[in-house]
Amino acid sequence: MTSPPPLAPSAAPHTAETVAVVGAGSIGIAWAVVFASAGVRVRMHETDVRVRDCALDEVASMLTDLSDAGLLSEAVVRVMTRVTISTTLEEAVDGADFVQECVIEDIEVKRDLFAQLDRLTERRVVLASSTSTIIASLFAEDLPGRERCLVVHPANPPYFLRVAEVVPAPFTSPDAIAKATELLTRVDITPIVLHREIEGFAFNRLQGAVLREAYRLVRDGVISPVDVDTLVREGLGLRWSVIGPFTTSELNTRGGLRRHAEVIGPVYARIGVERGSDNPWTTETIENVASHIEQRLPHATWEENVHERDRAMIRLASLLRHFDNPLAAPASVATSPM
Repeated sequence: MTSPPPLAPSAAPHTAETVAVVGAGSIGIAWAVVFASAGVRVRMHETDVRVRDCALDEVASMLTDLSDAGLLSEAVVRVMTRVTISTTLEEAVDGADFVQECVIEDIEVKRDLFAQLDRLTERRVVLASSTSTIIASLFAEDLPGRERCLVVHPANPPYFLRVAEVVPAPFTSPDAIAKATELLTRVDITPIVLHREIEGFAFNRLQGAVLREAYRLVRDGVISPVDVDTLVREGLGLRWSVIGPFTTSELNTRGGLRRHAEVIGPVYARIGVERGSDNPWTTETIENVASHIEQRLPHATWEENVHERDRAMIRLASLLRHFDNPLAAPASVATSPM
């Protein structure tokens, strides 16, 4: 499978003023909030009448929560003027500049829906799927307008986690990629463009790696489920929210990523073999990662960058000082394991 062609330097994507959001479940509601709060008109469509009847209220409720937290730049009623819901797919996509599909994770459902979307929309309109794991080649390869189809997978919920994976198929055009990244950037979502299709994409593969080890540690009696959550919430999660795993490795060891790989790499390699995955870090990959991370660091010395990290984490700690885990039951009412 070949990678999609690179973006043309002169690409000037058409600015999307109206987005059709197909599916009004939790992801559809979230996308409506993201687009509408950034000034984009949203036309929602949902086949389930019960879900459709509640959709606008759910959008308004989330916008109200964001407004109460000071995260909305306009009044909720003004933002809501940009959101409508349609009873038919034809009405929702008529005149839309971009379509964001948000239906269930089922290849056949997506294949049928994208065939309809391909018939109903102009060829300039990008057709994007919010799927978490399914590559576009599996549901769009046979379409006449397949060059405008791709995946735009948001971190959930996207009104808080402002990043989304853009996953082109080999047949996706540079113009479609440019339009998707332009729209995401305009609505304050950082686009991460994958170089090729891969099941689960990058976000869920990273998340899956942590979950696989977490389940194993619990299964093997090493740690409790609650303590796994605490380790990530109070440790890894806080640290990665500031700098991410590669920069963490760069700054945790004097000598940076290369020295970190020398010291810790063999340990992780042994753990991988223990877990049935003999996949050690290669010298070429370590050098590639180290070079990219070093180019992004703001200061000339390791010490200065460590101090910058610490200052950022201190600011984060001050914001979270009085914020406890909202989903942790008080010890007096916590249930005992079966």
